[in-house]
Amino acid sequence: MIKRAVNLVEAGAIESAVRVVSTERVGLLALEEALAGTLAQPFCQAVKMIGDITGRVIVTGVGKSGHIGTKIAATFASTGTPAFFVHPAEANHGDLGMISTDDAILAMSWSGETAELQGIVTYSRRFSIPLIAITAGETSTLARNADVVLLLPKVQEACPHGLAPTTSSLLQLALGDAIAIALLEARGFSSSDFRTFHPGGKLGASLTHVRDIMHTGERVPLVRLGTSMPEAVKTLSHKRFGCVGIVDELGKLCGIVTEGDMARNLARDLSVLAVDDVMTRDPKVIKGDALASTAASMINRLGIGSLIVVDDDHYPIGLVHFHDLLRIGVA
Repeated sequence: MIKRAVNLVEAGAIESAVRVVSTERVGLLALEEALAGTLAQPFCQAVKMIGDITGRVIVTGVGKSGHIGTKIAATFASTGTPAFFVHPAEANHGDLGMISTDDAILAMSWSGETAELQGIVTYSRRFSIPLIAITAGETSTLARNADVVLLLPKVQEACPHGLAPTTSSLLQLALGDAIAIALLEARGFSSSDFRTFHPGGKLGASLTHVRDIMHTGERVPLVRLGTSMPEAVKTLSHKRFGCVGIVDELGKLCGIVTEGDMARNLARDLSVLAVDDVMTRDPKVIKGDALASTAASMINRLGIGSLIVVDDDHYPIGLVHFHDLLRIGVA
């Protein structure tokens, strides 16, 4: 009996979860249709308005809209659009001074009648600060006072009572993300720019460039064509990267001898051979401006321990080893 009761509870929970996701999916589809239709022009106006300011985006909202607004402000800031969240209640008690005429305000309220927003809305009108509204209230106080209204479709909340902000919060979040990414793409915000704002953790590590972690100068194991294998082995052992790069008379990389190459040639008398007889020609290489994550992917896919870094003319300028990638947390 107890097991059957547990199964019924689990079944009910799954049914509820599926219903929530299905309801919110319908809401996102409605937002997608709006963006392709009536919401297209005001969305472009909002993106242009934010792109034209010299200050910051001030995101504001109360309750669940405030929580979503905090995330949207963080997304803006991390993708090249300076922004921060100001709580409307705190704004009414002095934080309005944080907002300048160079800024733009992104105010979020599902109904558009949130009383706490009145102070910040009035302030924006008094000092002609651009005001963008994200709301479902087409004739609301917020919509009537905004310069641009991003009107959200009125959708069913996933809450069975239609009360807890669920689908509505998701739509606010999705629209905020859409604005942030549109601004990112308009600015040509690159992965290098992204790393500037994300230096920590695995994300920051994966955005590190190979040139920032590669070994250079005398640390790079290199010998010329025609070098005897005993001499090459000495270099390989001394540098301890498990390989030695082979360069031609111009200094360009033309091959590599790895510990694997030597193992495959054990049946031959290596003492009488030159690197030319053993090396792998046209070795896999990487450029210095490649991401560390790209180097890690290549090393894992090819089953090798290191990559020689070359410039545009194929001259070796460094070496990146699997251990270097482990050290920064990419591999």
